[in-house]
Amino acid sequence: MPAPTPTQDFTVTPRTSTAPVPQGFSALPQERLPMMTAQAMSDAQRAAADELIAGPRKAVLGPFIPLMRSPELMARVGKVGEYLRFDCVLEVRIRELAMCLVARHVSNQFEWLMHAPLALKAGVAQAVLDAVAAGKYPHSAAAEEAAAVDLVTELLTHHGVCDASYAASLEVFGEQGVVELTALVGYFAMVCWVMNVARTPTEHKPGLPPLGAFPA
Repeated sequence: MPAPTPTQDFTVTPRTSTAPVPQGFSALPQERLPMMTAQAMSDAQRAAADELIAGPRKAVLGPFIPLMRSPELMARVGKVGEYLRFDCVLEVRIRELAMCLVARHVSNQFEWLMHAPLALKAGVAQAVLDAVAAGKYPHSAAAEEAAAVDLVTELLTHHGVCDASYAASLEVFGEQGVVELTALVGYFAMVCWVMNVARTPTEHKPGLPPLGAFPA
């Protein structure tokens, strides 16, 4: 795979504000592991960036900015995330709702601002997303959403799920769906943690407030 020319830029989505939204519990906007320039990348890093850009994400952004420091890990993580985000058996609406629940749990602004609009577009009700943002239980009339919420919230809170929640998810999603939903939670928690540690910033989006402090 050819190395990028000096003019090729592995940047995030163009920034429209000079006030980045901090990640996680940190109130400091200082980014610890910012985007590398093409000239500063090793051959392995350039190859990993090229592969990411050639895939469905079309850019190096979010968690892949700090993950660039470990290009082999970034490539492997990218493949796992590509499957879970774009190809797994779960309906898009369920995937996006799960991602929002994880983002709220770990107070990750990037994933929240990325996936809350996608969840709304996929059919998740605004009231459900508002409850998630507020740290409240998001009651939903849709049985499959309720099953997903129970599994995801119990898994994040208790590191496992009760028999009733497992049975409800199994009935709706099947064994493969339960496994993939569980893996999706783990994947997004991991990339959120990477960004929280790296303080990878994101930008305010018009009409969508960032997550507030997690309710006590």
